[in-house]
Amino acid sequence: MEKQFAKFASATAKAAGTPVAFLLCMLSVIVWAATGPIFKFSETWQLVINTGTTIVTFLMVFLIQNSQNRDGQAIQTKLDELIRASDAQNEFMGIEHLTDKELDLLHNKCERAARESARVLARAAAEKKARRAAGLPAKPTKVQVKPKANPAPTRRRSKAAS
Repeated sequence: MEKQFAKFASATAKAAGTPVAFLLCMLSVIVWAATGPIFKFSETWQLVINTGTTIVTFLMVFLIQNSQNRDGQAIQTKLDELIRASDAQNEFMGIEHLTDKELDLLHNKCERAARESARVLARAAAEKKARRAAGLPAKPTKVQVKPKANPAPTRRRSKAAS
């Protein structure tokens, strides 16, 4: 039953978001408004639209919420897998379960890290600019050191042998 409801909720949420669904709703309201003079704008006439819109709204809230819950969980699972498979910090996996205060602390930590990264990048850019102004290559070249020839290995005598 859960799979059937998920399919139904997804299909309904998808259909409700189409231009055709909007036009059908708009047409219903226009027909309802046009019948007002016929029914002398009676309370029953008003009750029809009020009841209809209330029922549709009530049901759609649950269908759309179900679709959003599944979409959110799928996105979170994909993000967790990307974090797990990358060099990112695993502490970010499952943060959707943290309290608001814990999320704020983690957000502040990320902001500090971003500011530090910006400082490092600015320092590197300033260094690059200074090197260019001095006529040096923008990126320092690595000096290759030739390895020394390996001398023949010498055997050490152990202290016990002496």
